[in-house]
Amino acid sequence: MNLFSSLIDKGLKHTAFFLSILSALSLVAILVVIVSSVVLRKLFNTPLFFTEELVGLLMSASLFLALPMVTIKGQHIRVTLLLDSLKERVPFLSTILVLFGILVGISFTSWIFWEAIPWMEFAIKRELKSETARILLYPLMSVVPISMGLCGIIYFARIFGLLKLEER
Repeated sequence: MNLFSSLIDKGLKHTAFFLSILSALSLVAILVVIVSSVVLRKLFNTPLFFTEELVGLLMSASLFLALPMVTIKGQHIRVTLLLDSLKERVPFLSTILVLFGILVGISFTSWIFWEAIPWMEFAIKRELKSETARILLYPLMSVVPISMGLCGIIYFARIFGLLKLEER
């Protein structure tokens, strides 16, 4: 692996790791908000009014922030029955199926990225806020194009051999 592909490999893995840390922090924030709301409800009969809304937003952000790490490790849900049986019998066809899976991943991430940008721009222009807690939405909406863009880059790096495949 040459210097360029090594830099791409490390850069993508570190970026995905950073986003996964942010994902874990958003899960911790969900836990803190829910526990706080329950304690306030039990002790003072006044739960946090924004719990459901904030938890939903943080859950969505957590999912998208974790997606690049899942993509880089190749730990998506997949049906391996066909792939495993083809590896031994027809190795060439197995490679084609893996390439097809990467192309499907690129198509999916490109489509979501393409759809997310106008929504994020709309939220920024209108300074959209959540209904109950009045939380600005565009910082959380920016997670989707960032995540999908990084996943697309990871798929392209896989196709061009710039990313080391991790063994399972």
